[in-house]
Amino acid sequence: MPRHLLPQVGSLQPGARNAITDVAGVTVGHQTLDAKEVQTGVTVVRPHAGDLFRDRVPAAAVVLNGFGKSVGLVQVEELGVLETPIALTNTFSVASVATAQIRQCIAANPETGRALSTVNPLVFECNDGYLNDIQRMAITEQHYLQACAQAGREVEEGSVGAGRGMSSFGLKGGVGTASRRVPAAGGGEYTVGALVLANFGKLPQLILAGHALGERLAPLLASAPEPQPTVAEEPEKGSIILLIATDAPLDARQLRRLALRAGAGLARTGSVFGHGSGDIALAFSTAYTVPQQADQPMPALAMLHDGLIDGLFQAVVDSTEQAILHALWCASAVTGRNGHKRQALAELLPGGLAP
Repeated sequence: MPRHLLPQVGSLQPGARNAITDVAGVTVGHQTLDAKEVQTGVTVVRPHAGDLFRDRVPAAAVVLNGFGKSVGLVQVEELGVLETPIALTNTFSVASVATAQIRQCIAANPETGRALSTVNPLVFECNDGYLNDIQRMAITEQHYLQACAQAGREVEEGSVGAGRGMSSFGLKGGVGTASRRVPAAGGGEYTVGALVLANFGKLPQLILAGHALGERLAPLLASAPEPQPTVAEEPEKGSIILLIATDAPLDARQLRRLALRAGAGLARTGSVFGHGSGDIALAFSTAYTVPQQADQPMPALAMLHDGLIDGLFQAVVDSTEQAILHALWCASAVTGRNGHKRQALAELLPGGLAP
């Protein structure tokens, strides 16, 4: 459904695409599997078009709630850099995607793990098992490579890529993205972009752009042609991955502070980071790269002063909330494993979010 039916979150203006790819150099690719019981996929975020193993980017992650099965977070915390694209997929496909990332690096750098260091694959997951027959482990290394090959600046949202089988608030979830521009001291501006994999939330708690929608949507879901049960008393079982990109010159310490603020944008939508939810945020900067090899010069760049970072914090919070809104609004209904179905928000509220 068209985005113009949605309110804009916050006072900061979005970039040209209102997407994470408004941050220069960032691209996103999907590979979607839509075959009856198999409703899943892979989404890839590339911080730049070069070899990330050779030219790493600064990054940091925050675990808001650790009910997750990701790969690569320990080294990101220790070294503060990314050296592969960021991959999103379902829980049981983390291993195959991580293997694909390792093989991809070896193909580009044949001495990886020999004369060169080993590579740190980075894969995040959410459990799409309600709609997808996750036990089939349908994602292959080729699907990851296809997502990488298709990466571009135009980002499809909703029930695509890793978002194909995801659910949020008893509705169809998926992939969403947004961006905000931040005036810089002395002129110019910085861009902050967010991309989310939304698979979280309980319907009674749903808030979108300040609209409490749980009570409004419950009877609409109950009267749908193919209603699906939404049990309010069940514990939170979903997850969300929150990716933040910026072109502001920040180090890993500062990027961790940005990642933490993604939790504020998530909370605005009604999430309480429930017991069974894997809520993980990662932020990276494209302002400079860090060489893999010790004989290459380190970047000489002045970092943004901490006293000037509040605008970036606001941009993270607003773009995160907007990206979640886009994920739900742009998703299409999906029927998958055992006939399970998730209704799309836009089908229930075709006129938008206005009361």
